[in-house]
Amino acid sequence: MKIMNFGFMKTAILTLSFLAASFVMQAQTKFAYVDIDYVLKNIPDYADAQRQLDEITVSWQKEIDSKYEEVDKLQKQFQAEQVLLTDEMKQQRQTDIISKSKAAKDLQKKRFGYQGELFQKRQELIQPIQDKVYEAIQKIATTKSYDFVFDKSSGTTVLYANPKINVSDDVLKAMGYSPKSTKTEPKQSGGK
Repeated sequence: MKIMNFGFMKTAILTLSFLAASFVMQAQTKFAYVDIDYVLKNIPDYADAQRQLDEITVSWQKEIDSKYEEVDKLQKQFQAEQVLLTDEMKQQRQTDIISKSKAAKDLQKKRFGYQGELFQKRQELIQPIQDKVYEAIQKIATTKSYDFVFDKSSGTTVLYANPKINVSDDVLKAMGYSPKSTKTEPKQSGGK
């Protein structure tokens, strides 16, 4: 006469039930992906905003570079004339150099630092476009009953993506744009 371990059987049945329920839930889950880089490249307002940011960046960087060049010039001039200067004159020149160096660093921080003017300008120009993209994604996900929509361009590892679930063109159309550039689909290896 064999004695059965009912605790083991009960655990096995519960585990199998959980696995079966998980498979059913996974079969009902719908996924899609969007290539945000592709979408943004097809939005003229985004290209204009990027161009403006690039122009601002170049202009501000030139301004900062000229401040540092002035400091460098003052330092070289001070080193060359140092032996001819009185202690009071040396002190004054060093104070000027330190002051101008600090002003250059402060300007650089103001323009390019954490939450500086460039960050704020980027928020002003780019954020509304990104908000529209995410609203379109949310609308498509809701309309087509997607449970998850991934961004293919964000560095998320996507080993394979079925082009049928790429909703990038749908996002552009939902925003009133027509796709112009070619979507970048993953290259599949294997075969011959």
